[in-house]
Amino acid sequence: MQEIFSGNQVKILDAEYLQRTSMSSYLLMERAAQSFVDWFLEQKYEKSFILYVAIGSGNNGGDGLAIARLLKENGYDLKLIILFDSIADLSSDTKINFDLISKEIDIYDWKNFLFQSQGILIDAFLGVGLKGNLRQSAKERIEFLNRFEGEIISVDMPSGLYADEYRSTEAVKASKTVTFQFPKLALLAPDYAEFCGELVVLDIGITTDVDSKLTSNKYFLQEKDLMRLHKKFNRFSYKGDFGKCLIIGGSPGKMGALFLACKSALRTGAGLVTCYLDELERTIIQGSVPEAMCTWGSLPEFDQFHALAIGPGWGTDNRISVFERVLKSSKHPLVLDADALNLLAQKPSLIKFLPKNSILTPHLGEFKRLVGDSTNYFERIKLARDFAINNALILVLKGANTVISLPDGRQIFNSSGTHYMATAGAGDVLTGMIVAFLGMGYLPENAALCAVYHHGLAGEIASKTKRRGLIASDIIDKIPETYLRLNIS
Repeated sequence: MQEIFSGNQVKILDAEYLQRTSMSSYLLMERAAQSFVDWFLEQKYEKSFILYVAIGSGNNGGDGLAIARLLKENGYDLKLIILFDSIADLSSDTKINFDLISKEIDIYDWKNFLFQSQGILIDAFLGVGLKGNLRQSAKERIEFLNRFEGEIISVDMPSGLYADEYRSTEAVKASKTVTFQFPKLALLAPDYAEFCGELVVLDIGITTDVDSKLTSNKYFLQEKDLMRLHKKFNRFSYKGDFGKCLIIGGSPGKMGALFLACKSALRTGAGLVTCYLDELERTIIQGSVPEAMCTWGSLPEFDQFHALAIGPGWGTDNRISVFERVLKSSKHPLVLDADALNLLAQKPSLIKFLPKNSILTPHLGEFKRLVGDSTNYFERIKLARDFAINNALILVLKGANTVISLPDGRQIFNSSGTHYMATAGAGDVLTGMIVAFLGMGYLPENAALCAVYHHGLAGEIASKTKRRGLIASDIIDKIPETYLRLNIS
């Protein structure tokens, strides 16, 4: 998995890579620019669009100049906007790129420039190395860039955004951010959603030196990582090999949550799914998911199941005694969601009874009740990490770039998903997927990672035709397609 480094670490890693490979910094800049242009061409932007490229004096501006040159070579009409005061301010690599293109393109000073209403603005003003407070002159330039009414694509970072910390800031409001090699933590933070837009991470071939002393406990989960996380089955596998799962949940008026968890577990590949529910509600599941079994009354013997999830639509009234029995009777990791998390928040003394490596899947509100309040994303993910370590649990904090915090201190940030998945029941679908992978015999860590990625990918696939009309059932319907997309048999 791709490590997530701080802005300062990225600079050190770049320097290490250049020293190790004897590559010049200029050639690395050219490689980054080429990767951006390759991506840009794949987007099929009309060549009738006017491209504005706004550049600063540092290496981010050098990237922008190289990008401008390569785009012009590909037939795009460009206007170069300089945001620096003097040629003497340019870094050495930026000066090389400025000299290469300055005689071939129209150059405008930002102070006297008016944007047309259409086109694309490429923001290459400030990069990842921001320290201290933004100068007033930088704020004025950022305000100028934000006057543009078309699509803004930021190179590496939206200008003005700090890579590793929360600050109330003035930054470019990008439609897309195209960053290189290492995703920066701020680009994954919902606090910065209005600035980052869609995130694109381009591989430019920088590898970490095995002897490097730089380390990270944060990782970015991408499509290429999934194959090694999955178990393989053979032609003699039967439904027992694919796992027997028990899902405890549902209550009057909330049976839809149990339905979604149950059906998603089956669509994920669980061999057998049993629902433990209130007797009066059994016909809802039996009528809507004929592949599932139902049980009620006394709790079943847990030894007959390979995995157990609890919470979707369960309610909290008169549930605590059953909940406590489940925790104390279970010998294998559990999946806890929704009302199970609310019960745990009401009685945190029960946390110690959770089997090690149990998987908790709170949304932001449930997280706040269970783990504690936070003022920003950076505080929140630290709380999540500490909670996972201190309780030997896996905590899946749901949201854009869902964060999986592991008991050993690692945190995995998911890359799949779409904002169209912000719909009722999406979390219940995820619960069913996690318990299905657990039931198939996946290690808890891999069950969480595979479920989170497939869940996001199914949402992406469904959103292509549903957009804002996407509902949780649409995610379930697209789970099988995720296996096809990833070539998982």
